[in-house]
Amino acid sequence: MNATPQVLAVLDELLASVAPDRRGALWHLAEQGRELDANVVHLPPDAGVGEHQEDVLDVLFVVLAGDGTLRTGAGDTLRLAPTTVLWLPRTSRRSLLAGPEGLTYLTVHRRRPGLTVKPAVRAPAYEGGEAPCMLDLVCPECGRLSADRAPTFCSACGEAFPER
Repeated sequence: MNATPQVLAVLDELLASVAPDRRGALWHLAEQGRELDANVVHLPPDAGVGEHQEDVLDVLFVVLAGDGTLRTGAGDTLRLAPTTVLWLPRTSRRSLLAGPEGLTYLTVHRRRPGLTVKPAVRAPAYEGGEAPCMLDLVCPECGRLSADRAPTFCSACGEAFPER
């Protein structure tokens, strides 16, 4: 059976409905069986996403509205304006700062495989309490588990993690 193309969002309508002070994911690709992940993220005026890096996936970054800057791990500053398209190669360090009108952007990358539980071939004897709770590593906005042990911002949607 062939899959059927479908309209998932109309960006003009989505962008027109954004409250200026809203922060985080406005839309995300959630269809079953997809091989891609995509998010539309909004940062309010002068807000930022701290320095971070994606170790596994390349990310395509497209500015939809507003302006800002992206600072690279090498210290270069890239100007962001509507229709700017960036490639963020895996392992590249970067931080974002929205301009005075905020910044709305689309990110697209290969879908991360879901977490699976596999039985161990030979499970060693385990003697010791409960497994560690990892809820503090789950993004409050998009629900992704951070690989960083002390995350400040989500690498998927840019949302800030709560202060510890």
